[in-house]
Amino acid sequence: MFFLTPVLVAVVCILIVWIFKNADRRLEKKEGDPGARPWVDEDLKDGTDLCQGEGDTDTDGWQEPEESVEHIPFSHTRYPEKEMVKRAQEFYELLNKRRSVRFISSEQVPMEVIDNVIKTAGTAPSGAHTEPWTFVVVTDQEMKHRIREIIEEEEEINYTKRMGARWVTDLKKLRTSWIKEYLDTAPVLILVFKQVHGFAANGKRKVHYYNEISVAIACGLLLAALQNAGLVTVTTTPLNCGPRLRVLLGRPPQEKLLVLLPVGYPSEEATVPDLKRKTLDQIMVTV
Repeated sequence: MFFLTPVLVAVVCILIVWIFKNADRRLEKKEGDPGARPWVDEDLKDGTDLCQGEGDTDTDGWQEPEESVEHIPFSHTRYPEKEMVKRAQEFYELLNKRRSVRFISSEQVPMEVIDNVIKTAGTAPSGAHTEPWTFVVVTDQEMKHRIREIIEEEEEINYTKRMGARWVTDLKKLRTSWIKEYLDTAPVLILVFKQVHGFAANGKRKVHYYNEISVAIACGLLLAALQNAGLVTVTTTPLNCGPRLRVLLGRPPQEKLLVLLPVGYPSEEATVPDLKRKTLDQIMVTV
């Protein structure tokens, strides 16, 4: 039988310690590398469930898809060409004034407006018409402050450890940090959750195809609707805050936080960076 001598045991222990120390150094170097891929929030990854993909026969617990639905005549309003051009130009000019505003007044906004902008967001197209979104509207001051506490705690870690030097440097010109005062001052917070799957009336799970893309489109419509109503917001994606905020707001585990929008009127001292948007020839290719 083979026995380890005290000297051999000591050598083995030293070797193990050396291996772990070198592994730690490599990890630290990778995290500190400005060119390294930034840390990504798991909640922001597309959670489209592929269990019903091609060739998969295991459908236990999953709702069978609807085979048919009634189709009705489409109602359409066609405008004269001059009016089309005018409407398109005016809509562009309205949306071109949209900015990300981090200085938001505490003045209350009509809740009917909030209802309508969310209804507008709910008109977005979605994969197989699954409508995989939940819009949580928060107006309670204590709840807003608890949300701020969670976000600022995680954001400080994001800025100092997770995001990486390049990401933090890219944000400097925007004068943003982990301090999010607008989460207290904005009269309304809208937290947008993607539903990675849903439930049918019989309790079986429903696949939500392209859930993240669908919710992102809905968020775009929401931003346009807020601009149209004369309100401002800033699009925030609170990294690593999703699970805690989901529990705080009593949302089910299949819902993942995608975007948080503080909504209100701009404060009197509000400023925005003097940024320029890309020109048409920089964003459009005609074939």
